[in-house]
Amino acid sequence: MLLLLSSPIISAYFQSDFFGKLIFVSLFALSILSWVILLHKLYLAKRLKKLNYNFEQIVNSKKDNLLSISINTNFSYPYYNIYKNLKEKTLEILNKNRFFINKEGEQIFMCQADMDLLDNYLESEISNQTKYLERNMFILPTVVTLGPFLGLLGTVWGILITFNGLQANSMINTNSTVLSGLSMALATTVLGLVVAIPALIAYNYLRHWIKNYQLDMENFSQKLLTTLEIQYRKVDFK
Repeated sequence: MLLLLSSPIISAYFQSDFFGKLIFVSLFALSILSWVILLHKLYLAKRLKKLNYNFEQIVNSKKDNLLSISINTNFSYPYYNIYKNLKEKTLEILNKNRFFINKEGEQIFMCQADMDLLDNYLESEISNQTKYLERNMFILPTVVTLGPFLGLLGTVWGILITFNGLQANSMINTNSTVLSGLSMALATTVLGLVVAIPALIAYNYLRHWIKNYQLDMENFSQKLLTTLEIQYRKVDFK
């Protein structure tokens, strides 16, 4: 950030023409956008870590009656959504089995096909939650690609206006024209790299975090499924 606010960058911005200023503004906007996404994802990761830990503690304390967990929250997060949707699907299956058994007081069980259905349902739910975590992530690789290209565009444009200025002014104000054009050319190149490098690091870091979080969701869902299977799957001792 100090580099973006240093005098050579600011000086080059004010010395450039309208199109050059537009390139500078675009690069600044890309930098701000990538930093906003990174900071938001980091805040989300920190918050999810705390929420998930607390929710796992609740699940462990009520594992003997897993479907009795009821949590009112205004913030929707992956672990909670996985449990909530699994609970709804499990109750739906149990009600269906109760309807077909139609015997008062008899305990309701789930067969292997029911457990496989829940397993497939959990995989679909994890995929949906992963998409939620990946939302707006496409912007970072776009910034990585677009930043250096905009910097290169500014470089070419700065050299172009330098030669046009030399041709038009001949020997009058030659040094000022050359320095102004080259200043813009070099500044946009540097700024393009300064924008792209943090975005690349942020993208790789967030992709790694999402991959690990997806594994955590899979482990958590299997833990829930195993608990339900212990409680509701009928065992044949024959």
